[in-house]
Amino acid sequence: MKVGFVSIFGKPNAGKSTLLNALMGEKLAIVSPKVQTTRHRIKGILTADNYQVIFSDTPGIIEPKYKLHEKMMQQVRNSLEDVDLALLIVDIRDHWEENDRLFAGLHLKAPAIVVLNKMDGLSPEKIAEARAFFETKPYCQRTLAISALKKTHVPELLDMILGLLPEGHPYFDGTDLTDLPTKFFVGEMVREKIFFLYGDEIPYQATVMVQEFKETPTLTKIRADIIVQRESQKGIILGEGGRMIRQLGTAARKDIEEFLGRKVFLELFVKARPKWRDNEIFLKEYGY
Repeated sequence: MKVGFVSIFGKPNAGKSTLLNALMGEKLAIVSPKVQTTRHRIKGILTADNYQVIFSDTPGIIEPKYKLHEKMMQQVRNSLEDVDLALLIVDIRDHWEENDRLFAGLHLKAPAIVVLNKMDGLSPEKIAEARAFFETKPYCQRTLAISALKKTHVPELLDMILGLLPEGHPYFDGTDLTDLPTKFFVGEMVREKIFFLYGDEIPYQATVMVQEFKETPTLTKIRADIIVQRESQKGIILGEGGRMIRQLGTAARKDIEEFLGRKVFLELFVKARPKWRDNEIFLKEYGY
């Protein structure tokens, strides 16, 4: 059977997480309109009778400003080490030259498919121009234009991936979808709602740590801390009379219940940890 590790690389907001979810047919990675939503390397294991593909969604490639950013870029470097095939995803409306410099800087040793994302509404001529640009690059083995959001040409991309992977034995049990614990995805679902419900500053200065995950016969009890950088941000998360955190909890609970397939009791608490993004001890505690 075809077996291999396939990592997705690209700039922030190119559509990496949306592509992982489209390929998997499951929502494993959180998505939002804001950049740098993904902070971890998220593996999705896609298994069929004749193949097993281990996909890795990686953080968008940036210049680090905090220790947190450095940890995120280490996730990118780790994904380069064991990759059999790279998917280099480009927002087709973005600067091609910038993406080219970024991809060349990865110094890939594995073959790569340049995935031209967000093709919706573009003329065939513009798509052909983008393909011609990237097909001349030494890292590029194939190109394909897709819409990850609408899943346009995603089946064709999977066929292309399988054509470039080696044969081997599966690494994971056929029922596994990921190697990450359920608690991780619960925390990510809460964090996703922070990206949607709050302004530009809060999502980037907040993280979520699941402190309790207890299953009973009737429901799953979850207690999670929302970590922010300043005391003033606690009030923003809570909202007047606790209105915002109730809205956050309701939205997150609905997603978690759908993900777990059972009733959930969710408690959220807010804590301030000054400069946690630059604190090695805090970062380790919060799973970075």
